[in-house]
Amino acid sequence: SNFLKEIVELALCLRYVDKKGRVVERFLGIVHVENTTALILRDAIKNLLMQQSLSLSKVRGQGYDGASNMKGEVNGLKKLIMNESPSAYYVHCFAHQLQLTLVAVARENGDCVWFFE
Repeated sequence: SNFLKEIVELALCLRYVDKKGRVVERFLGIVHVENTTALILRDAIKNLLMQQSLSLSKVRGQGYDGASNMKGEVNGLKKLIMNESPSAYYVHCFAHQLQLTLVAVARENGDCVWFFE
């Protein structure tokens, strides 16, 4: 029989201001993670940053979906990152909210399904 294997991956993108004051966005990488606990995700982020000679202590913002493992005030990824970089303020990822909205609309309106195929 066929089994579906859940593959959990973390994608990391950076947004920063360069020396000329321009906003730059860069895709840093995708890594496989064992699970989505905050500690595992924090370590994966630190490793990706270190591979590029970047420091977590210089992070000034973070954005994720609204899952408790991400935004938890005590043990969430947001808190773990802020422990090492107190200026890394959390902002809810609006792209995730948009994706959830699009899925709901597509389910209710069969005429727009072709757009996502």
